[in-house]
Amino acid sequence: MSTATGSGPGAGSSGAGPSGWLTRFRRLPLRSRLALLTAAAVAVAVALAAGACWFVAKEQLGNQRDTTLTNVQPDEDYLRNLLSNCGARPPGLPPAPNAYTVQIITANGVVCTTPGKSPITVQAEDLAVLDGRENQVLHDARAADGTRLRVATSRNDRLRNAAVSVAQPLSDIDKPLQSLAVVLVVTAGVGALAAAMAGLGIARAALRPVDRLTDAVEHIAQTEDLAVRIPVDGEDEIARLSRSFNSMTAALASSRDRQQQLIADAGHELRTPLTSLRMNIDLLARSEETGRALPPEDRKELLASVRAQMTELAALIGDLQELSRPDGPPDGPPQVVAFHEAAERALERARLRAAGAGLRIDARIDPWYVRAEPAALERAVVNVLDNAVKFSPRGGTVEVRLTNGELTVCDEGPGIPDDELPHVFDRFWRSPSARGMPGSGLGLSIVARTVRQAGGEATLDRAEGGGTIARVRLPGAPTEPPPLG
Repeated sequence: MSTATGSGPGAGSSGAGPSGWLTRFRRLPLRSRLALLTAAAVAVAVALAAGACWFVAKEQLGNQRDTTLTNVQPDEDYLRNLLSNCGARPPGLPPAPNAYTVQIITANGVVCTTPGKSPITVQAEDLAVLDGRENQVLHDARAADGTRLRVATSRNDRLRNAAVSVAQPLSDIDKPLQSLAVVLVVTAGVGALAAAMAGLGIARAALRPVDRLTDAVEHIAQTEDLAVRIPVDGEDEIARLSRSFNSMTAALASSRDRQQQLIADAGHELRTPLTSLRMNIDLLARSEETGRALPPEDRKELLASVRAQMTELAALIGDLQELSRPDGPPDGPPQVVAFHEAAERALERARLRAAGAGLRIDARIDPWYVRAEPAALERAVVNVLDNAVKFSPRGGTVEVRLTNGELTVCDEGPGIPDDELPHVFDRFWRSPSARGMPGSGLGLSIVARTVRQAGGEATLDRAEGGGTIARVRLPGAPTEPPPLG
């Protein structure tokens, strides 16, 4: 028993069906596809035009032939001589007019045809004229020798009980039509070939900017050089694509620079507490290894320093995690948040720190609702208050106001020089006078980022009479949040 292999409907059809040709077409270069599509479109248009031209010519020639046949009236003497000498051509009988085939059909069944011409097969249409049911008919017929003819049969008043047929070979029109068809086919082929060449040239010219863009993308992929820019000329789609590509590479370059700067700054900020922490731990470990115990006060001071450095590292890592989030609006719809409640919670934490530093906080908070992320908003207010408490002198006062969506925090510290004000919201930036104080330089960056995401603005200026005044402006929400339950 034998088993047929590969004989199913799909066997051997890879690439042979429409899907296979479509797959091959998609694998072609873009300019080749454009050239082929252009040639195909022109070929279809030329073929349709040529076909319409051929059919119109055929219809016009056929109508002209039928009109001519119906208007041909053989001479009366010719008809009588033809009828009287049926079957033979006597001397002196003139030829048929314009070389047409003339045939007389009589009521008694006699058919007389032009001498030298093959008799035409009599059809029902001819008999209808003979019987008086029709005055004139047009139809196709065949002669006895097989020649295809166009026949016009009509009654003749001069001949009683007889019908006269005038016929012309169909080849008289078919041959010119065949010649016209050949000319049209050749013309269509030449037009399609010319269209393909023109389409290829047009595709090359049109895709030249795309080639430049492709070269730039490949160069960036190979070298990671984001400084490449594509020349932009015009306002078409390619120009828009080039501008978008330039904007994308510029944004990527800026993002990479910020990332590298963030890594460098984070490494610099982490190095100091890690170095100090390692030294303290090494000192404690050496004391244990050598058996020489540290004095209780020194040991207590070292442990307190270790705890402080670990707290500083934890805060720095938390700030880095906050800054690593996408710099854009939070996921999901923004929530309606009570700005005054977030400020009150932040004030509770700030008062604890202020009490330890001998400071007084004077606050007046008015209700205000905003659209923001609750935790991020509270943390931003905490950072502003902590900054004011940290730089205020002992016994000073920190004034906090929230009115019409603007939170102002004014301290009595040394203030910020004018040349340093543009940098206060930069990541890891710290004033030279504050380098010895705890902090990572990320607090105000987080404030600016959170306020910007909520659609507001944060500023820091010198206060009148000394100190610094921080302002956080946030647009109000359209309505208050609905009560719980």
